[in-house]
Amino acid sequence: MRFHTVLIANRGEIAVRLLKGARQQGYRTVAVYSDADRQAPHVELADEAVCIGGGDVKSSYLNPQVLLDAARQSRADALHPGYGFLSENADFARRCRAQGLTFIGPGADAIEMMGNKRLAKLAMLEAGVPCIPGYQGQDQSDGRLMEEAGQIGMPVMIKAAAGGGGRGMRLVQDEEALLQQIASARSEALHGFGSDELILEKALISPRHIEIQILADTHGHCIHLAERDCSVQRRHQKVLEEAPSPAVSPELRRRMGQAAILAAQSCHYQGAGTVEFLLDSDNRFYFLEMNTRLQVEHPVTEMVTGLDLVEWQLRIAAGAPLDVPQEQVQINGHAIEARLYAEDPAQAFRPQTGTVRLWQPSQADGIRIDAGIDEGQAIGSHYDPMLAKLIAWAPDRTTAVRRLNRALLDSPLLGVTNNRHFLSNLLCHPTFINGQASTGFIAEQFSNDPSMTTTKPESKLWAMAAALFSESQRNSTGLAPLRHGPAQSSIFTLAAGEHPCAVTVTAEAGTLRIQAEGWQHRCRVVRRQQYRWLVEIDGIGLWVAAVHQDKQLWLDFRGQQFHVKSIGHQRRDTSSQQGDGEVRALMDGCVQTVHVSLGDEVTQGQTLLVMEAMKMEMPLKANRCGRVSRLQVQEGQQVTSRQLLVAIAD
Repeated sequence: MRFHTVLIANRGEIAVRLLKGARQQGYRTVAVYSDADRQAPHVELADEAVCIGGGDVKSSYLNPQVLLDAARQSRADALHPGYGFLSENADFARRCRAQGLTFIGPGADAIEMMGNKRLAKLAMLEAGVPCIPGYQGQDQSDGRLMEEAGQIGMPVMIKAAAGGGGRGMRLVQDEEALLQQIASARSEALHGFGSDELILEKALISPRHIEIQILADTHGHCIHLAERDCSVQRRHQKVLEEAPSPAVSPELRRRMGQAAILAAQSCHYQGAGTVEFLLDSDNRFYFLEMNTRLQVEHPVTEMVTGLDLVEWQLRIAAGAPLDVPQEQVQINGHAIEARLYAEDPAQAFRPQTGTVRLWQPSQADGIRIDAGIDEGQAIGSHYDPMLAKLIAWAPDRTTAVRRLNRALLDSPLLGVTNNRHFLSNLLCHPTFINGQASTGFIAEQFSNDPSMTTTKPESKLWAMAAALFSESQRNSTGLAPLRHGPAQSSIFTLAAGEHPCAVTVTAEAGTLRIQAEGWQHRCRVVRRQQYRWLVEIDGIGLWVAAVHQDKQLWLDFRGQQFHVKSIGHQRRDTSSQQGDGEVRALMDGCVQTVHVSLGDEVTQGQTLLVMEAMKMEMPLKANRCGRVSRLQVQEGQQVTSRQLLVAIAD
């Protein structure tokens, strides 16, 4: 069972984690990558990297043959599947071992049993592990399922027997909707997992989701590493995870741990695995499923127990005995993890793409960040949108929550819309702070949070953006110093998403007076520290992370990210000096009103016409005194950016 070269059959943050862990144990490492991942961080970390195909996941990371070919080509003698992709594919585990590869995970039979919810539940019932009342029989006819659901009673949960992650899962509250939901769950299960087999369970409304980490060696020894609370979920997908659970007492931990060990031993489990339970309000727990792999949230267990799970996976796979007795497993402090996703909470958490313009993870004490991204990397649509995990440890839960929120605020990620603000608000919610969050927390108490709606940027954000755009006009690579002397004004038309704003920036005595309809701020760009700018607004210094490129600005302000575009710019002289007399369109739009006629005498600052663009009215004013010598538009006319509209002559 000895091996020397480990191929990591995965990508992203988990591949980075596994590569570091294997190298730390002295193994030679091999990474695999698709065409879409050529520049990904995990490729650079390995001793060798093998391209396994195009960006399409089915032709690369989900293709068993290309992974086995990569192992043969690189002379790897062990394969770690990570999590996701093929990590719970029993046939893949068998094919690895048939090729002479050590599969760093449990045996194929254990994967097969626990990968099927129906078979797993039957095994747990036989082993005496508490299970939710339900139906897991072979008769899969609609009539039998309808009959069994009636015996269970509403509400009932329909689940895909071969899947997880919320796919093929339906909560049915009304018997009239049961048949339709069975058909819907079947279809999704068949499409997602290749099997339309279902099970039924009595639905527990808003329980806690508690999971027990176990380690089992090849010599018959098995221990548990206490629990993780994964109750904060969105559509059955975990969002925040912590260890230990604020709802689990030492006695409950002991009983759940014993049940988890019993579950692992019932399928002759080897390696690291997780037994998941639902905990009701009366502290009764029920088997949910067993994940036969490393979990996304494994770092919180590592931080409170001091045990390295990847190290133990490698040691167990190499045949080493598990020499850590159960009584030596102690919980030290508290750890919480947040999953950072490329998604837009304001658009129903729709996955997002883009280029990472800035990624500066926190370096604070007690903070661990597992990430698979780097600046300049393109985030595409081929794979899961999880980018990184931020984990905080502290001696107590209150401090751990506070540290994690601080780490989120101090880890700007710009260029790709993400869920940092959503995560920060979750951590600050009283229900979570008090340790009372259940699986229904987000849906029941958080659905109207500001982070989940599109909000118009506040005036200070517009002022910051205008100040940075104004200061960078003469030097696109950095800020030019403010000029002293006669007042100089510019009009910037900015847009953040669907929100436009026309601002006037006037340089006066070393500061910028920035104003728009309804507000005015005095600003001064004080200094820059790498990617951070200190901008003084109305006498108060505020730090903002910013990346400027051409006419685009990515800002991170108070944990919120904004993408601001400069879609129109017009210079205006507010001193006694006359302008050039040309009035041009600030952007593409429509001329709404014309206030002058050819030959009219006008004064500097007089409104000549009003144009409309992006649902916003923008007055265009004379930049000198004189006579209207050219009038090249009429009301209702469409114009383009920088098009000459009016000319003024002496």
